[in-house]
Amino acid sequence: MPLHERQVPDLKIKISVNDRAFDVEISAGETLLDLLRRLGFKSVKHGCDTGNCGACTVLLDGRPVASCLILAPQVDGSTILTVEGLAICGKQLHPVQEAFIETGAPQCGFCTPGMIMTAVSLLSENPDPTRDEIRHGIAGNICRCSGYVKVVDAIESAAKKLCDRDAGHDE
Repeated sequence: MPLHERQVPDLKIKISVNDRAFDVEISAGETLLDLLRRLGFKSVKHGCDTGNCGACTVLLDGRPVASCLILAPQVDGSTILTVEGLAICGKQLHPVQEAFIETGAPQCGFCTPGMIMTAVSLLSENPDPTRDEIRHGIAGNICRCSGYVKVVDAIESAAKKLCDRDAGHDE
């Protein structure tokens, strides 16, 4: 029997998505992107299926990944964060989300969740990036609507907000 005709039994994995535990059945070939969307996390966008656009970016165990390139069986026991999970106590927007709104960075909105997740990761690793470091940090995220200027402005603004918050100087 050819490999593509063989029945592969469903697998069961345990994951945490946005601080919620899931025991879920998956197929061996299911991607993390498809699993997240099946679980209701619609911010994770189906873009290119090649890992080139960034629309499906999530944080997997704290690191940004293109969820279209990760097979669901690989994430057993992992912690995943999507843009839906960024809100503080489920109510107050994360400073990166606030900055995107305040600067008018979102255009059509398709790339925005992936861009925000990439920005959150960038700022956790480099809390005070230069504009060039921001541009380099978001290089894997494609936006067809903007010239990236407002996106870079938003990330720069978010860096300041986070720095002020961490220093106890809330505006």
